[in-house]
Amino acid sequence: MVSLTAVQRLTGAKKLIIKIGSQLLVSIDNDRLRTNWMRALANDIAKLRANDCQVILVSSGAVALGRQSMKIHERPLKLEEKQALAAIGQMQLVQAWAQVFESLQIKVGQVLLTIDDTQNRRRWLNSSSTLNNLLQMGVLPLINENDSVASDEIRFGDNDQLAGRAAQMVGADLLILLSDIDGLYSQDPSTSQNAQHMPSVDKITKEIEQMGTNSRHGLGSGGMKTKILAAKIAGAAGCATIIADGRNNAPISTLLAGAKCTLFLPQIKPAQARKNWIAGTVQPKGKLIIDDGAVKALTDGASLLAAGTVDLSGQFERGEVVSICCMKNREIARGLTAYSFSEINQIKGLRSDQITAVLGYEPRKAVVHRDNLVLL
Repeated sequence: MVSLTAVQRLTGAKKLIIKIGSQLLVSIDNDRLRTNWMRALANDIAKLRANDCQVILVSSGAVALGRQSMKIHERPLKLEEKQALAAIGQMQLVQAWAQVFESLQIKVGQVLLTIDDTQNRRRWLNSSSTLNNLLQMGVLPLINENDSVASDEIRFGDNDQLAGRAAQMVGADLLILLSDIDGLYSQDPSTSQNAQHMPSVDKITKEIEQMGTNSRHGLGSGGMKTKILAAKIAGAAGCATIIADGRNNAPISTLLAGAKCTLFLPQIKPAQARKNWIAGTVQPKGKLIIDDGAVKALTDGASLLAAGTVDLSGQFERGEVVSICCMKNREIARGLTAYSFSEINQIKGLRSDQITAVLGYEPRKAVVHRDNLVLL
């Protein structure tokens, strides 16, 4: 893959995740929102969208706003106090973002996620579908961790990892982590004069991870360590990551002007990462037998429709990997099924216009969509 600079990655991004921490969004002096900063970032995002870039915003700040609203300033907070304050502050957070984007005629849709939503296959699919549909509707998805219900044992603990998982969910090609430092350094620059800035990272090695452990920067709930982990998560899905200083107004415009940052390079593209995962599944959950016409359609780049499905076996749910075989029982492809075993068993051989009457709801576009299918 050709190595692109941070500016080139940002200029060419078609699906972008921007993560901002509470230390950028909320003033450390009075726990109040930095509304001028929010407006400047909103203008940056509007410009990206005008250039046909789909943007998702991952925003922290709910607990800090809840603390300010309830005039609770003691630290640290108990878990149950954090959960209650998150419930209060999240209302203000969404309202504030909705207001700054309203003047730009951009609608905002709230999506609250827990770690279970990224690990449970069905919930992962539902979350992915929601985010992609919001994007298709022209709505700006606003993601935050569902702190009001997540316990310490089942939460991300920071929105860096959540942003990395969101990049996986939607097949983003770039993740931007706005922080209080302009990237990764070999040592903590606040304590070492020998610290060297790293403009790019080709591969996240143990040495790179150790640099994150030694740094105290990114002074939210995560830090540099979690930002490197987020870059690792996103990179595995083919998504590049930029860690940049977001303290000044219009941080995206500043990046485009060539500001110092660290670019973490993925080894493959998002689509190929998805295909590799599908093809590399050791044991598919089931098998679909398709007719000769469907075989030709797949080899020509089409999706698998119910009409071309002859038989099936195994037990699988929507979103699981299935083996696709010809009439001679030879495996020709693998893919993520858009229907469960029981649903396909009811609609196999049917035309698309016949499916609604059988299932009782509007059919999905294909049994296995070509974007979720790899020929073997």
